[in-house]
Amino acid sequence: MVSIVIPVYNYNIVALVKELHSQLIASKIIFEIIAMDDFSRNQFIVENSEIDALSYTSLEKSTKNHGRTKIRQLLSIKARYEWLLFLDADVMPKNSNYIQNYINLIPENYDAIYGGFSYKPEAPKPDNVLRWKYGRNKEEVDASIRNKNPYKIVISANFIIKKNIFEHINSNLTDNCYGYDNYFGALLKQYKANIFHINNEVYHLGIEPNYQFLKKTEEATDTLLKLYQNNKIKVHDNTLLTMFISIRKYRLSNFLGYFYRTFHGQMQKKILNQNPSIQVLQLYKISYMCYKFNLIRTK
Repeated sequence: MVSIVIPVYNYNIVALVKELHSQLIASKIIFEIIAMDDFSRNQFIVENSEIDALSYTSLEKSTKNHGRTKIRQLLSIKARYEWLLFLDADVMPKNSNYIQNYINLIPENYDAIYGGFSYKPEAPKPDNVLRWKYGRNKEEVDASIRNKNPYKIVISANFIIKKNIFEHINSNLTDNCYGYDNYFGALLKQYKANIFHINNEVYHLGIEPNYQFLKKTEEATDTLLKLYQNNKIKVHDNTLLTMFISIRKYRLSNFLGYFYRTFHGQMQKKILNQNPSIQVLQLYKISYMCYKFNLIRTK
């Protein structure tokens, strides 16, 4: 028995839900699909209400915007079954066996199973190419590699998890901050959850504009730094945080903070152009993290 839970905000999920529903019916498993709208514009509420006509499927509507973390907690509370399959609204299963691939592994002794992320091979328009290129380079990773460091690449847009495990771990996430996937992965490691990765990808379709993705990258870095400074992350496999800790150890944070302050404009030009450099984006992230750390330290 499985509950498919989908947080929704200003996105049409009808095609996604219909595909999931078709696969679930074919699998003959007991299921429910719960989509929860987080106070979207009325246009999307009207469009997505179409899914209410499907069996065992409902669209819950919030009267205020809760944010990503809270809406997932509310979905878990609403869900009736032991396994929760979380999907973002802007994805689509890559293959017709998507549901069955997860169901086949439910009898195994796993606490959570991550299916992976994928991007269409065709590049989007130049204004959206940064998110696509980053995803292809950093998120589209084969399961055999992900399983070597199972807590490192944990993408909340596509995973199935035991309800009691999710609620135990998610109770630690008290703010609505962008970038909590890193924290969730660290908590899974801290609690020694049994994680397994498979090649059961969804396509990421909602690719935001370049400038918006760069802003989200900064927000995720801010979140990671705040968690580190508040001693919330006890153990982790996060590459950026590992690098930052090493930089602090060798007393290089002042230099990299100065580097960001001096060259962030030039780096942004290389990141936001039609052929963005992912290497420069990585340098931007670590130097930005050092810069923000130095600002906080001097207050």
